[in-house]
Amino acid sequence: MYNKLLYIMHKALKKIRLSAIKNSKIHWTSKVESGTSFINSVMGKHSFCGYNCEITNADIGSFCSIANGVVIGGGMHPTDWLSTSPVFYSGRDSVKAKFSSHERIAPKKVSIGHDVWIGQNALIKQGVNIGIGAVIGMGSVVTKDVAPYAIVAGCPAKTIKSRFDKDLCEQLLSSEWWDIEDSILLQHGQLIRDPKSFIESLNK
Repeated sequence: MYNKLLYIMHKALKKIRLSAIKNSKIHWTSKVESGTSFINSVMGKHSFCGYNCEITNADIGSFCSIANGVVIGGGMHPTDWLSTSPVFYSGRDSVKAKFSSHERIAPKKVSIGHDVWIGQNALIKQGVNIGIGAVIGMGSVVTKDVAPYAIVAGCPAKTIKSRFDKDLCEQLLSSEWWDIEDSILLQHGQLIRDPKSFIESLNK
Protein backbone atom coordinates (compact mmCIF):
# COMPACT_ATOMS: atom_id res chain seq x y z
CA MET A 1 0.00 0.00 0.00
CA TYR A 2 2.85 2.38 0.91
CA ASN A 3 4.67 1.73 -2.38
CA LYS A 4 1.46 2.28 -4.33
CA LEU A 5 0.93 5.63 -2.60
CA LEU A 6 4.50 6.70 -3.40
CA TYR A 7 3.96 5.74 -7.02
CA ILE A 8 0.76 7.81 -7.23
CA MET A 9 2.52 10.80 -5.61
CA HIS A 10 5.43 10.48 -8.04
CA LYS A 11 3.07 10.46 -11.03
CA ALA A 12 1.15 13.43 -9.65
CA LEU A 13 4.36 15.46 -9.20
CA LYS A 14 5.35 14.73 -12.80
CA LYS A 15 1.97 15.91 -14.07
CA ILE A 16 1.72 19.02 -11.90
CA ARG A 17 4.66 20.71 -13.64
CA LEU A 18 2.52 21.15 -16.76
CA SER A 19 4.01 21.87 -20.20
CA ALA A 20 5.21 25.12 -21.75
CA ILE A 21 3.44 25.57 -25.09
CA LYS A 22 3.90 28.77 -27.11
CA ASN A 23 3.01 29.80 -30.67
CA SER A 24 2.11 26.21 -31.46
CA LYS A 25 -0.74 24.09 -32.77
CA ILE A 26 -1.42 20.62 -31.39
CA HIS A 27 -4.22 18.44 -32.74
CA TRP A 28 -6.87 17.74 -30.12
CA THR A 29 -6.22 13.98 -30.33
CA SER A 30 -2.52 14.45 -29.52
CA LYS A 31 -0.70 14.92 -26.22
CA VAL A 32 2.31 16.86 -24.92
CA GLU A 33 3.36 15.65 -21.46
CA SER A 34 4.36 17.86 -18.55
CA GLY A 35 7.86 19.24 -18.25
CA THR A 36 8.05 19.65 -22.02
CA SER A 37 8.73 22.91 -23.85
CA PHE A 38 6.87 23.04 -27.18
CA ILE A 39 7.62 26.28 -29.04
CA ASN A 40 6.75 27.50 -32.56
CA SER A 41 5.77 23.97 -33.54
CA VAL A 42 2.91 21.92 -34.98
CA MET A 43 1.79 18.38 -34.13
CA GLY A 44 -0.67 16.33 -36.18
CA LYS A 45 -3.34 13.90 -35.00
CA HIS A 46 -2.82 10.91 -32.70
CA SER A 47 0.77 11.87 -31.86
CA PHE A 48 2.38 12.25 -28.47
CA CYS A 49 5.47 13.74 -26.88
CA GLY A 50 6.82 12.42 -23.58
CA TYR A 51 8.11 14.18 -20.47
CA ASN A 52 10.98 16.69 -20.36
CA CYS A 53 11.35 17.29 -24.09
CA GLU A 54 12.50 20.50 -25.77
CA ILE A 55 10.85 21.00 -29.15
CA THR A 56 11.37 24.21 -31.11
CA ASN A 57 10.50 25.15 -34.70
CA ALA A 58 9.26 21.70 -35.68
CA ASP A 59 6.49 20.39 -37.92
CA ILE A 60 5.48 16.98 -36.56
CA GLY A 61 3.15 14.67 -38.46
CA SER A 62 0.38 12.35 -37.34
CA PHE A 63 0.79 9.06 -35.43
CA CYS A 64 4.24 10.08 -34.14
CA SER A 65 5.67 8.73 -30.89
CA ILE A 66 8.26 10.91 -29.17
CA ALA A 67 9.80 9.50 -25.98
CA ASN A 68 11.00 11.34 -22.87
CA GLY A 69 13.95 13.71 -22.93
CA VAL A 70 14.00 14.30 -26.70
CA VAL A 71 15.43 17.59 -28.01
CA ILE A 72 14.29 18.76 -31.44
CA GLY A 73 15.46 21.93 -33.20
CA GLY A 74 16.47 25.09 -31.38
CA GLY A 75 18.93 27.85 -32.18
CA MET A 76 22.63 27.70 -32.92
CA HIS A 77 25.51 29.91 -31.85
CA PRO A 78 27.26 31.75 -34.72
CA THR A 79 30.57 29.99 -35.37
CA ASP A 80 31.86 32.40 -38.02
CA TRP A 81 31.78 35.45 -35.72
CA LEU A 82 34.65 36.47 -33.48
CA SER A 83 32.83 34.83 -30.56
CA THR A 84 29.99 32.39 -30.12
CA SER A 85 28.91 34.08 -26.87
CA PRO A 86 25.34 35.43 -26.59
CA VAL A 87 26.68 38.69 -25.15
CA PHE A 88 27.20 39.77 -28.78
CA TYR A 89 23.78 38.99 -30.25
CA SER A 90 20.24 40.21 -29.58
CA GLY A 91 17.69 38.53 -27.35
CA ARG A 92 17.38 37.47 -23.73
CA ASP A 93 19.95 34.96 -22.57
CA SER A 94 21.37 33.33 -19.45
CA VAL A 95 24.03 36.03 -19.18
CA LYS A 96 22.97 39.66 -18.71
CA ALA A 97 25.81 41.59 -20.35
CA LYS A 98 25.40 42.86 -23.94
CA PHE A 99 28.34 44.29 -25.89
CA SER A 100 26.40 44.34 -29.16
CA SER A 101 22.99 43.24 -30.41
CA HIS A 102 23.54 41.62 -33.79
CA GLU A 103 20.78 39.42 -35.20
CA ARG A 104 21.53 35.74 -35.65
CA ILE A 105 20.32 33.74 -38.64
CA ALA A 106 16.81 32.47 -37.91
CA PRO A 107 16.66 28.79 -36.83
CA LYS A 108 15.72 26.30 -39.55
CA LYS A 109 12.55 24.22 -39.29
CA VAL A 110 12.69 20.54 -38.41
CA SER A 111 10.27 18.40 -40.43
CA ILE A 112 9.13 15.11 -38.94
CA GLY A 113 6.92 12.94 -41.14
CA HIS A 114 3.96 10.81 -40.10
CA ASP A 115 4.32 7.61 -38.07
CA VAL A 116 7.82 8.47 -36.81
CA TRP A 117 9.11 6.94 -33.56
CA ILE A 118 11.82 8.89 -31.74
CA GLY A 119 13.52 7.09 -28.87
CA GLN A 120 14.40 8.49 -25.45
CA ASN A 121 17.01 11.26 -25.19
CA ALA A 122 17.47 11.56 -28.96
CA LEU A 123 18.82 14.90 -30.23
CA ILE A 124 17.70 16.25 -33.61
CA LYS A 125 19.50 19.22 -35.12
CA GLN A 126 17.64 22.17 -36.60
CA GLY A 127 16.88 21.93 -40.32
CA VAL A 128 16.77 18.12 -40.39
CA ASN A 129 14.00 16.30 -42.29
CA ILE A 130 12.88 12.93 -40.94
CA GLY A 131 10.93 10.83 -43.42
CA ILE A 132 7.60 9.11 -42.90
CA GLY A 133 7.75 5.91 -40.86
CA ALA A 134 11.35 6.41 -39.70
CA VAL A 135 12.65 5.17 -36.34
CA ILE A 136 15.25 7.14 -34.37
CA GLY A 137 17.09 5.02 -31.79
CA MET A 138 17.37 6.18 -28.19
CA GLY A 139 20.25 8.54 -27.50
CA SER A 140 20.85 9.16 -31.20
CA VAL A 141 22.27 12.48 -32.46
CA VAL A 142 20.60 13.22 -35.78
CA THR A 143 22.47 15.78 -37.87
CA LYS A 144 21.35 14.76 -41.37
CA ASP A 145 18.07 13.94 -43.13
CA VAL A 146 16.57 10.50 -42.51
CA ALA A 147 14.88 8.55 -45.32
CA PRO A 148 11.30 7.25 -45.00
CA TYR A 149 11.05 4.00 -43.04
CA ALA A 150 14.76 4.04 -42.17
CA ILE A 151 15.92 2.91 -38.73
CA VAL A 152 18.82 5.05 -37.56
CA ALA A 153 20.91 5.09 -34.38
CA GLY A 154 24.21 6.32 -33.00
CA CYS A 155 26.24 9.51 -32.65
CA PRO A 156 26.07 10.74 -35.30
CA ALA A 157 23.01 8.71 -36.31
CA LYS A 158 23.52 6.28 -39.19
CA THR A 159 21.08 4.05 -41.03
CA ILE A 160 20.97 0.50 -39.65
CA LYS A 161 18.30 -0.90 -41.93
CA SER A 162 14.89 -0.19 -43.43
CA ARG A 163 11.71 -1.26 -41.68
CA PHE A 164 10.38 -2.82 -44.88
CA ASP A 165 11.57 -3.72 -48.37
CA LYS A 166 11.57 -1.03 -51.06
CA ASP A 167 8.34 -2.19 -52.71
CA LEU A 168 6.37 -2.21 -49.47
CA CYS A 169 7.78 1.20 -48.46
CA GLU A 170 6.54 2.64 -51.75
CA GLN A 171 3.10 1.07 -51.28
CA LEU A 172 2.81 2.49 -47.77
CA LEU A 173 3.86 5.97 -48.90
CA SER A 174 1.40 5.85 -51.81
CA SER A 175 -1.45 4.75 -49.52
CA GLU A 176 -1.16 7.85 -47.31
CA TRP A 177 -2.98 5.82 -44.65
CA TRP A 178 -2.25 8.47 -42.00
CA ASP A 179 -4.70 10.81 -43.73
CA ILE A 180 -7.69 8.48 -43.90
CA GLU A 181 -10.66 8.88 -41.58
CA ASP A 182 -10.51 7.34 -38.12
CA SER A 183 -13.65 5.31 -38.90
CA ILE A 184 -11.86 3.63 -41.83
CA LEU A 185 -8.77 2.95 -39.69
CA LEU A 186 -11.06 1.29 -37.17
CA GLN A 187 -12.33 -1.07 -39.85
CA HIS A 188 -8.83 -2.13 -40.90
CA GLY A 189 -7.06 -1.88 -37.55
CA GLN A 190 -7.02 -5.64 -36.98
CA LEU A 191 -4.58 -5.94 -39.91
CA ILE A 192 -2.01 -3.48 -38.54
CA ARG A 193 0.46 -6.29 -37.74
CA ASP A 194 0.54 -7.31 -41.42
CA PRO A 195 1.34 -4.20 -43.51
CA LYS A 196 0.83 -5.99 -46.85
CA SER A 197 -2.63 -7.25 -45.89
CA PHE A 198 -3.45 -3.80 -44.53
CA ILE A 199 -2.62 -2.15 -47.87
CA GLU A 200 -4.52 -4.82 -49.81
CA SER A 201 -7.55 -4.30 -47.58
CA LEU A 202 -7.44 -0.52 -48.12
CA ASN A 203 -7.29 -0.98 -51.89
CA LYS A 204 -10.36 -3.21 -52.11
